[in-house]
Amino acid sequence: MTKRRSKSRDAARTPQSESRRAFDDANRKLQDHHLERLAVVYVRQSSQRQVEEHRESAALQYALTKRAEQYGWPQDRILVIDEDQGQSGRSAENRLGFQQLIAEVSLDHVGLVLGIEMSRLARSNKDWHQLLELCALFRCLLADQDGLYDPTEYNDRLLLGLRGMMSEAELHILRGRMYQAALNKARRGELITHVPLGYIRTPHGEVAIDPGPEVQDTIKLIFREFDRLGSAMSLLRYLHRHDIRLPIRPIFGPNKGQIDWRRPVYATIINILHNPTYAGSYAYGRFQTDPRRRATGRAQARFQASIEDWKVLIHDKLPAYITWEQYLANVNRLRANGSMFDTAGAVRDGESLLAGVIYCDRCNRRMFPHYKGKKKSVAYVCPGNYPSSGVSTCQRLSARFVDDLVVKQVLSAIEPASLELSLRATDEIRKEHDEVHAQWQRRLDDAAKRSNRAGQQYKAVDPANRRVASKLERQWEETLAEQRHLEDEYDRFLRDQPDRLSQDDIEAIGQLSANVPQLWSQSSPFSADHKRIVRHLIDRVVVEIDGNSEVVQVAIRWQGGFDSRHELIRSVANYDQLKDFERLRKRVNERWRSGRSTTAIAKDLNTEGFCTPKAGGKHTRYTIRKLLDSWGLTEPERPQSPVEFATLDPNEWWLLDLSCKLSIDRSTLARWCRRGWVHARQLPGQRRWWIVWADEDECIRLRRLYEHGRGWPRHNGSPYPEELKYPKPRPPIK
Repeated sequence: MTKRRSKSRDAARTPQSESRRAFDDANRKLQDHHLERLAVVYVRQSSQRQVEEHRESAALQYALTKRAEQYGWPQDRILVIDEDQGQSGRSAENRLGFQQLIAEVSLDHVGLVLGIEMSRLARSNKDWHQLLELCALFRCLLADQDGLYDPTEYNDRLLLGLRGMMSEAELHILRGRMYQAALNKARRGELITHVPLGYIRTPHGEVAIDPGPEVQDTIKLIFREFDRLGSAMSLLRYLHRHDIRLPIRPIFGPNKGQIDWRRPVYATIINILHNPTYAGSYAYGRFQTDPRRRATGRAQARFQASIEDWKVLIHDKLPAYITWEQYLANVNRLRANGSMFDTAGAVRDGESLLAGVIYCDRCNRRMFPHYKGKKKSVAYVCPGNYPSSGVSTCQRLSARFVDDLVVKQVLSAIEPASLELSLRATDEIRKEHDEVHAQWQRRLDDAAKRSNRAGQQYKAVDPANRRVASKLERQWEETLAEQRHLEDEYDRFLRDQPDRLSQDDIEAIGQLSANVPQLWSQSSPFSADHKRIVRHLIDRVVVEIDGNSEVVQVAIRWQGGFDSRHELIRSVANYDQLKDFERLRKRVNERWRSGRSTTAIAKDLNTEGFCTPKAGGKHTRYTIRKLLDSWGLTEPERPQSPVEFATLDPNEWWLLDLSCKLSIDRSTLARWCRRGWVHARQLPGQRRWWIVWADEDECIRLRRLYEHGRGWPRHNGSPYPEELKYPKPRPPIK
């Protein structure tokens, strides 16, 4: 009885009964408000290869329109969305079709969404549950090959949620398997997609150096010139200047795998210098993706990780052009060339010799060159810990004084090696000439081979076959024209740079090397070669100004570890900044009270070694007279002629009297009168005396304005604060 009952139960579950039950369930869920809206068929395949090769899967998805017709939708009310062909379903970011589907459901235009399976709609729980929420909100049904689902019902929503979870888990499992397989192959050093310039893939899948000698010479030239120039951009300019091409083997196209000599670009040079393959090391995981950058919409979500974060690194796995130590030196030099606060930066032409290697002794920070005025006068400025501390600057020093000191020390260091420099310079120039001309000769030989081959093909063709003959003739003419053009360029190149050094050139090199100071001063301002020499010899220069005086302590740390200390004298703005100012003032007072003239006082000060605020300046009778006037030791001159005579109103001053009272330089106060920064009037006549109005408040403002000075940094881009620059209104004269 039990067996008979089970057979009858199995007989009741026939395919016809199952389809009838599914049809009844669909009829129960389908309502009129569903049929009044659109039925959307969503078609998607994950990759372009699937679109091209998996035609049956696409046919099954497009056949879902018939399923919609069976449910009761007319053909003109069925919308097919297939814009996402070749797009992965792991995100809705670049899927315009899925975004259109979401928009249509949100507008209450859709009654049914059909897909061959739920993984076609989304493989992300975020996108999948967003679609479910919208479908439940707008009472939209979902359907696949297995049945019809209503997201407003608990059982269907639970089933759809589980299907979304399984879809995302399936994608994660597949990606994890593929990644582990690739990582396992990479750990053996066998996962190689493309080989860089200068390498080829053998028929057995191994990586080998390109057998062409011209290819090897070009790659070696790149690393050798970078070691000499020290900058990727300088290397690129060198290659462009000598018209040196790079051997590119295209990955796609009709010339796939064939050498194509192309003009170098900056990205190619950087990739060559950063690629550890040239050092014989296999690396995997050099480039990684930061999901935080991708989430914030940054363009550079993919970045190059540090060597410690690489997944796989196997030394001596591949044939090498350079050593691993040289590769690390190149990478560190590229990092140091970056214009960052913690890097010295690349050497460039410019007025500042010590840019990148000069440091402040007070806060141990790098000082930066600051250019000022039309003549671009340079000063080294230490910003300190601005803006966190609120202190605008730590030290400021004119570049001229410290650069001259360093130049003298560098020249004295390299002068004993002048003969060796002469011989080495001659060898380097000869080697560079040979390399450049070898590149040109290689290009000329290639052009000649192509023209000869084209000529042989044209001569071997049957003249009766005119179509083929005309085509080969045109190719022969093109190769001949290219060869002539290249020969003309080579002739122009030889006029600028001969193929070998003449005896006069060798003698000139020897003379310049023997006279190193003359060779150094050949170019002004400092060139990149000057700065490169300084960086080869000096690690850093540390400076400290003795208070606010003219004395500067300089410590030079040479590359070998030796430190030398020096003291230099800089120019300052005022006499009171001088270190021996009090002794100078006392000496001038003594000589003036003893009846000495200003000329005699100036001569005495120069003999005793007293200097002016300007470094190396000598005292004259004019500077002594200026000092005596500012200290109030002389009587101010008055107008003597009746034409120039004037009566002073209350709080009015002769300009010299006011300058002595406020200890302000007379020329500075006269300049303020001309600019309108003080209330002043000028008398007629030949000497045009100034009369300045200033009460007590105005005198305080003028003194503060003078003490502020014109130093850097300036407030709001102006030499003086705005609240001190303009005078208050003058009261009317009674």
